[in-house]
Parts: sequence; C-alpha cells; structure tokens
Amino acid sequence: MFRPLASLTRAALLACAIGGIAAANAQGVLRMSAIPEEAPSELLRKFTPMGKYLESQLGMKIEWTPLNDYPAVVEALASRKVDLAWLGGMTFVQLRLRTGNAIPLVQRVEDEQFVSRVIVNAAAGINTIADLKGKDFAFGSASSTSGHLMPRYYLMQNGINPAKDFNRIAFSGAHDATAAWVESGRVPAGALDTTVWDRLVRENKVDTSKVKVLYTTLGFHNYNWTVHGDMDPALVRRITDAFLRLDPANPQHKELLDLQRGSRYIPTKVENYKAIEVVGREIGIIK
Repeated sequence: MFRPLASLTRAALLACAIGGIAAANAQGVLRMSAIPEEAPSELLRKFTPMGKYLESQLGMKIEWTPLNDYPAVVEALASRKVDLAWLGGMTFVQLRLRTGNAIPLVQRVEDEQFVSRVIVNAAAGINTIADLKGKDFAFGSASSTSGHLMPRYYLMQNGINPAKDFNRIAFSGAHDATAAWVESGRVPAGALDTTVWDRLVRENKVDTSKVKVLYTTLGFHNYNWTVHGDMDPALVRRITDAFLRLDPANPQHKELLDLQRGSRYIPTKVENYKAIEVVGREIGIIK
C-alpha cells in the first residue's frame, strides 16, 4: 500500500511517477464514496474489495468515505471532499449542473440499457398499473434515477400521475429498503433498481410469494464512476484504465465485477446522461 513520503524530493518523484497528481492527492490518497443505494453493510461488502483493487493498480491508498444520503455524495464531490464516487444518472446530472466539469469515467455494460421494476405486495390486489391509483407507493431516494426519477416518469407515461393518483408517497432511502417495505406490507407497492431486485431474489432475501414484479420500465443510461473536474488528467486516465482492465475471464476480476452487479466496465461520457436531465426537467425534479 502506498505510504505518504517524508521528503519533498521523494514527493516530487512520486508526482512524476503517477503523472502529476493534483494537490488534493499529493500524499497518495484517493477518497472514494458511493450513493447509499443499499444498506451500509452491503456498500462495504461491495466497495471494500474494489478499493483494494484500485490501491493495487494506482499505487495509492484508497480511503472509503461513507455518506448518509445522495445529496451528501454530490456535495462531497463538488467540494472535493471526495475524489471518486459511484453515482446514479440523476446524481451525476445534478453534480455536473452544479460544477460544470465533473468527469464520468466508466459505466457497467448493464448501465447502457438499465431498467427499474415496480413491485407490489401479492396480497394488495394490484394486478395492473391502473390498480395503483389510490394506493400508497414507495420510491427509494428522491435523488435516485432507478428508484424515483425514471419509474416516476414511466408511470406517468402509463397514465399514473404520482402527485395526484397515489394516496401517499414515501421515500425509503434505498432500493433494498423499498423491497422490504413492500414485502412487509408497510406499503403495497414501490419502485427499485432491477439489479438490486435480482440480487435480493438470487440470495433469497425477498419472499417472491409475497412480492411480485408488476411492471418493468424501458431502458435508460444509469450508474457511473465519476471524479471531480479538477483532478489531474493523468490520474483520471489511470483510474479509468484500472476499471477497464477488469476482465471477467480472470476469476479474481470476475468476483469484483459480480459484487458490482456488472459483467464489465466500458467508457462513458457526459452525453449519455442528457436524457436523464431532460426527463428530470420535464417532470420537475431537476430545476
């Protein structure tokens, strides 16, 4: 693991070796975070191995910085309190609108055509989208792309105006929490990230005799790894390359990718998230 160097000369040599890291990274520390889309224990399980991998690839110490909600992650990247974060499409758009220069590096292949699921409690008597009218409904975080923005938009495309047609809207804060709320009957229906739903089913963490999928949205671009726009371009390239080197044919890499619920990483760009901004403005979530 990289350690801070004591002398100015050695620090200068280090800067040459890694392509001139920006001042915030002069001691060889990269601060990493993620939107809290799942329980804190699940985030640690997912991202601790990724941090170790990045340490090995970059020769830098990785500091995991847990944050309480989606806006806190946007704020931390905007103010350079973290350097690298896992964002959803909407949080990336919010960050980019605020800073003007945040850089999306990579996304999973799965993020090119991501979908959300609307799930319902099997005992709630909901068999069609129209049956959702007059019911309580749970989204994830208000800033979630797959847990709020896109399912809300597609519900509106299918004749449901959440602001008028739901009895009450609740925000669970995380995708796995939404599934738990629906299963318990706390709410009869909710929306969540399809990869979280698939994981919960695969790991028998949701009872599919009590919860069923009612509706699946059309596809949209979603998650990415993003850095703040002031990062040295050489370090941006090194981080990007580290993600792109993850090879599903390598068993150790495959394990990391499985934890991220992805098959591999591919480059992404700002333009991929323009549709998210358009939808957000259309339904009044992004101002």
